[in-house]
Amino acid sequence: MALVSIIRLSVSEAARMFGVSQRTIRRAISDGQITYVVVQGRYKLNFESLLKWSQDTTTVRNKRDRQGIGQYVNQWKIKNKLYSPNPKTLEDNPV
Repeated sequence: MALVSIIRLSVSEAARMFGVSQRTIRRAISDGQITYVVVQGRYKLNFESLLKWSQDTTTVRNKRDRQGIGQYVNQWKIKNKLYSPNPKTLEDNPV
């Protein structure tokens, strides 16, 4: 069984990654759209909830694709898009 580690981002990292302002991220936190934990007085946001939020909100989805991580998708060299990342790679590199 492979262990899955939870990826957490700060508010500023999430804003840069998704091409939106920190204020937009904080508003989504206040609205309960993004899950988080507080570590040493700072929000650490669950990447999975950030991704779901960015897919559910049209404006954010468009900004993500133009200004955030989505602008780099065409440059990624993904050989087998059916299984990306390759499940065997995850098993070989336990976290």
